[in-house]
Order: sequence, then structure tokens, then C-alpha cells
Amino acid sequence: MAVTMLIFAVQDGISQYLAREYNVFFIVMVRYWFFALFVVILCSKQPGGLRKAISTKQPFLQVFRGALLALEVIVMITSFTLLGLIESHAIFSIYPLLVAALSGPVLKEFVGWKRWSAIFIGFIGVMIILKPSNNVFSLEAIIPLVAALMFALYSLLTRYAARQDTSMTSFFWTGIIGAVVMSIVGSGYWIALKPVDWAWLGLLCILACLAHYLLIKCYELSEASSLQPFAYLQLLFATIIGLWIFSEKLEVHVVMGAFLVVLSGLFAIWRERQKT
Repeated sequence: MAVTMLIFAVQDGISQYLAREYNVFFIVMVRYWFFALFVVILCSKQPGGLRKAISTKQPFLQVFRGALLALEVIVMITSFTLLGLIESHAIFSIYPLLVAALSGPVLKEFVGWKRWSAIFIGFIGVMIILKPSNNVFSLEAIIPLVAALMFALYSLLTRYAARQDTSMTSFFWTGIIGAVVMSIVGSGYWIALKPVDWAWLGLLCILACLAHYLLIKCYELSEASSLQPFAYLQLLFATIIGLWIFSEKLEVHVVMGAFLVVLSGLFAIWRERQKT
């Protein structure tokens, strides 16, 4: 899981570099084409093959999930180009708390006062990171918060879909629908890349597939609740890459806010695991 988070962070760094040079729709479109091919190959090797992977009892839900994740990727990469890796990931780390907050209305789960307290403290952390002046938020600072909300909803819908569909079915629809959506959105933005940047884009595609493959293996070997705390390592790795590669600054208010968000998120995850 730690290696998976490292790969995701490196992938984000490459995405930031490419999106600053080229159109983000084009970058995500090519990445999804490669990912869709990987999904088809992986699912075809599972028991039952592609026929079983395609079969779903809730097609509209699966289509919405896949489209939502593709759009979230666009929003998050856009945030990298505007805010950098460090601040984007610091704000995005609120998503486990958003999952806890939305689990009530979406999944009809009970959320006790302790988890609501953690959610409240986490949002205080986000406010510290955003550092609003004169009660006005900058649009750039809100973008990763929107991405976190989208990813939280995607995570909850994935849990909802798991009540009737297998994980491979959800994985298949995520890749295929994402590729379809991005082909529609990004087909008009085809551009010529420098040869070296084609190599970076190829590496990005390979890393994306590798990270998802490792993530699947993680969930095969251990419970999701025990692995979730390690997801915060992506924030650490992204911070190192931001400082070392992109010469980003580590602001005090970002560190303080991220500390509150991560601490609150870990508490909410622990409470959910205790409840389970």
C-alpha cells in the first residue's frame, strides 16, 4: 500500500508537469485509453472473463461512477497546475471525512457524534489551509475541495455498487466509461507532443495501471479499513515531490491545516473500523 501511494504521488507529479505544458483533457484522454486497455486485459483473465465483468444489475449507477471519476481526475490535475502538489493534496485529504459525512444520506449509515466532531475539526483544518481573507475564497483554492467532494461521492457509490456487483465489474465499468467520456471531451484537443513528453506520458499511463493493479492486490490481501490510514502517505510523498522537483513552498498554515485534517481523518477511520 505504501508503494502504491508512492506511485500515485509520482503519477501526480508527472501529470502536473504535462498539464502545465499541454491541454489537460488530452493528457487525461490518452491516460484513460491506456487504462481501458489494461482493464480489458485484466478482466479477461479473471474467472468468467469479460462476459462476467460486463454483467451488471445497475448500469446507470456504473456509468455515473465512471464518468464522475474521469471528471474528478480532470479537476484534480487542474488544481495541480494552479496550486501545486502540496496545497492540492493537503486540501484533497479531507475526502475520507467527506465520505463519513455523506455516508448517512447516501448509504443510510449512522454517523455518531464522535465522527461528526472529527469531521468538524477536519473542516477547521481545511479553513486554515485555504486561509480566506476578507471572507472571500479564491477559486483556485476551492478546486481541490471540489475534487475531494467528487472523489468522496465516487467512493460511496462504489460501496453502494458493491452490494450487487463484483469489484471487477465496477473496475471494468470505471475504466471503459472513463475512456468513453474522455474521448468525447478530449477528442477536439489533440496536440503534438515533444518526443520526450510522449515518453513521460507513456510512463504516466504505465504507472497509473501499475498503481491500480497494486491497489487491487492490497485489497485482496487485507481489509480496506486497515489499509485506509496508509492512503495519507500520498500526501507525504506528494509534498516531498513538490518541494524537491517543483520547488514549491511549504507554508506554515498548510502544515497546520493538513495536520488537523489527517488527524481527524485517521480518527474517523478508526471509529468506522471500531463500529464494523
